[in-house]
Amino acid sequence: MTPPDPRTLSVVLAGGGTGGHIEPMLALADALRRRDGDAGRIRITCLGTARGMETRLVPARGYDLRLIPPVPLPRRPTVDLLRVPGRVRRAVSETRALLDELDADVVVGFGGYVALPAYLAARRAKVPVVVHEQNALPGLANRVGARLAARVAVTVPGTPLHRGEHVGMPLRTAISSLDRSARRGEARTQFGLDADRPTLLVFGGSQGAASLNRALVGAADALTAAGVQVLHARGPKNTDVTVPARPAGSAPYVVVDYLERMDLAYAAADLALCRSGAVTVAELSAVGLPAVFVPLPIGNGEQRRNALPVVEAGGGLIVEDADLTPEWIEKSVVPLLTNPSALAGHARHAAAAGVPDADDRLAEIVLAMAGR
Repeated sequence: MTPPDPRTLSVVLAGGGTGGHIEPMLALADALRRRDGDAGRIRITCLGTARGMETRLVPARGYDLRLIPPVPLPRRPTVDLLRVPGRVRRAVSETRALLDELDADVVVGFGGYVALPAYLAARRAKVPVVVHEQNALPGLANRVGARLAARVAVTVPGTPLHRGEHVGMPLRTAISSLDRSARRGEARTQFGLDADRPTLLVFGGSQGAASLNRALVGAADALTAAGVQVLHARGPKNTDVTVPARPAGSAPYVVVDYLERMDLAYAAADLALCRSGAVTVAELSAVGLPAVFVPLPIGNGEQRRNALPVVEAGGGLIVEDADLTPEWIEKSVVPLLTNPSALAGHARHAAAAGVPDADDRLAEIVLAMAGR
């Protein structure tokens, strides 16, 4: 194997498993690549496992992917917990050999079962570690990594991580540089919406959300009767979610399975109604789109915590999943969408809470820790 160019900076990124880890990892990779230009002085390698989404997403974005053994951590005490130490030792050993091969100058972890062995291997190899936490409540891997890291970056202010500094969520430039006003006409035409009506965007993640679907379809008459048009991503498996044909001249209610172009969806909308995953909250605030957040009603409450800073800043509302009904939408969402000054105020506050340059902020930290 050809030895590494001594002038090349070797950056290793560990963030496989789910899109919540992979997307900020790739946004950072893009920021580093922009800084490098055509110089070829920064070599970026992503770590992942054979079973994660990274096997598709990372090569598609043009980055090298190296696979390591996964170390899933049981959420409850089970027999499987007894196997974890052996899995960790194997994964750390293989990752350490990989860091030596790559001549790594810095390891950046985004949490999850790929990051933990990367943190421990970097410590053994005496390679500086940078941790990025996406959620308001950090997972186990990043709680461990923060104790070993040279720098710890967080998305949500007040995240309980050792020496965490607020940096924001690295985002794709298609989102972070979006001018919603400039793209509004194009976006509404793309989705078959009217040019001048107030517009509600509804989505529940890549697979949709049954409770959001039921509530919105139930409120369709109240929304469109008030002149509000709707762009509703129901999820590819929820083909039973349909809206009856609207009377001639009424506001459009457009149902799609999936939104390939979230940038255009955000540009078309005046308000979003959605879950409050970390990436979703960061994207909405970065583009200045106010939202009604409906936190996922399971888990450790992190989705509610993700949305709170934006809501407390005046950039949106929170409603519990059990409280999201057609009647609540008619009472709380319709008046907001038909009040342009209130909508504009929420949009300003949402934008003020956003961090559109988090990718560059994190790139600065990474390069500083690598000695550049």
